[in-house]
Amino acid sequence: MLRVPPRLVNQRTGEVVVRSVEVADTRSSRRRGLLGRDCLEASSALVISPCFAVHTAFMRFAIDVVFVDGDGCVVRIVRELPPWRMAASWRAQRVIELPAGELRTRDVRVGDRLYLDPFGVEGVTPSASSSDTDSLRRTASNPACSGS
Repeated sequence: MLRVPPRLVNQRTGEVVVRSVEVADTRSSRRRGLLGRDCLEASSALVISPCFAVHTAFMRFAIDVVFVDGDGCVVRIVRELPPWRMAASWRAQRVIELPAGELRTRDVRVGDRLYLDPFGVEGVTPSASSSDTDSLRRTASNPACSGS
């Protein structure tokens, strides 16, 4: 069976933010993150969970960073974080790392709710009973984030 990577979708706009998401939810995968890579492919992302701070020490490229809370609501956005820097948000429970500049063409704002579409099919939203890793709230049927 062919496994399609989940997509990251913005509930407010219905827009696909990235088409391929990798989840780092083990101690080893969170520690490794993007280290050792030469780049992050366009329209892809790494979700680190749990996480409220990231660094780009020893990295070879800049990244866009989105911090989200437990409901997938965006609490902070850092665009084009260069190597040898760090960023944090105490309210975040997960971090989404994207290729630098990816957010320039996407309408992602603080307060938006982002969710993973595990089906990778346009127009299909998972049910509220969908179970998977706790990386992001996977349903678009939840009430809007406060402040949005």
